[in-house]
Amino acid sequence: MWGILAAEPRTKCRLFSALALAAGLGLAGCSDIDNALFGEETDNGGAPAASADQFPPGNVPPPGTPGTLPPAPAATTASGSAPVIAITPVTIEPGSNTGTAVSATIATLRNELVTIEDHVGANASHLTELRNQGADAARSYQDAKANITTRLQVGTTRGNPELVAEWNIAQSALDSLATNINNMNALGATIATDSSSAHFALDQIQSTYAVSGAVDEDHRQLRVLEDETNQTIVLIDRLLRSVSEDTQRQTAYAANERANLTTLAAAIKNGELYGSDLGSPAVASAGGPMSASTLAYAGTPLVVIRFDHPGVDYQQILYAALSQALQSRPNAGFSVVAVSPTRGSAAAVQLAQTSAKNHAQEVLRSMTDMGVPATRLAVASATDPNATSSEVRVFVR
Repeated sequence: MWGILAAEPRTKCRLFSALALAAGLGLAGCSDIDNALFGEETDNGGAPAASADQFPPGNVPPPGTPGTLPPAPAATTASGSAPVIAITPVTIEPGSNTGTAVSATIATLRNELVTIEDHVGANASHLTELRNQGADAARSYQDAKANITTRLQVGTTRGNPELVAEWNIAQSALDSLATNINNMNALGATIATDSSSAHFALDQIQSTYAVSGAVDEDHRQLRVLEDETNQTIVLIDRLLRSVSEDTQRQTAYAANERANLTTLAAAIKNGELYGSDLGSPAVASAGGPMSASTLAYAGTPLVVIRFDHPGVDYQQILYAALSQALQSRPNAGFSVVAVSPTRGSAAAVQLAQTSAKNHAQEVLRSMTDMGVPATRLAVASATDPNATSSEVRVFVR
């Protein structure tokens, strides 16, 4: 059983749910997280907590409005650049006018296909540009994240303004990535429209075979145009599949890193590194047996925090215990129980119960800061005649 002695928690922060951030799939910004995690409050030691003023806007500019660019060379243009989409638009063969009504229809269909081919080339260039913008945003985010974790690993002060600035850079990079995902979705819708147009053109070409009044040259041109349209549809489908895969991959990445960034914010606030977000798939899927001292016996608390003297930091031990529990049972929930003693006068007992409930709420906030989804947490209260001070006991359920 994990047991520690703790007193009034060093810092209070507003309750928020890491699950809600993850549910946003990275498509929404987190500009209000500064105030949510670093509000203008003071801890019990009298030191001012980090405030929103310590969070200047990140210096990572959002990506510019993407435009259509000519296809880039087949090789990457810079270290870490996204690969260029290998799409070569089909060359549409010009046809001669035979003077028939069918020939006029073929000319109209050919012009429509040329327009679609122009869209294919532009969309391929657009996708390459969006991939590069996404890679730049991810690189900026990872650099800022690495700077933060390195400083936390070697030790730093609570609410270090330098790390706060790096955190804002990381958040700005994720916001840029979210914008990039939205642009990917818009590009996918445009390519889907071109796909519908190409299939409609193919149906018209095949229907034109049955129109009377055509000469042999008209049917030859129809066969060529049909082949070119089929090739165009293959290219469009390839583009559409690439956009869909990129969007899903970036969306999952952004959602996971939003949760990790939330945990990192709590670590900056306390000046110590926790680890991965406890709600992330990497932790949830990890293996490893639970030690017998923690969960082998029914009713044994995972963690006991006794608030009987000031200045004890319980977050690291709490994080380690939660991480181990989730490794053994990825879908586990937790009960946070406020335990108060029954000694003393009625007023003293009431005060002890209120104190224990406040401590339980603080532990609950710490757990959500570490990434435990709020839907997996429950709060309860109890009394214990053997307790000498208010306690918070965390159980796995």
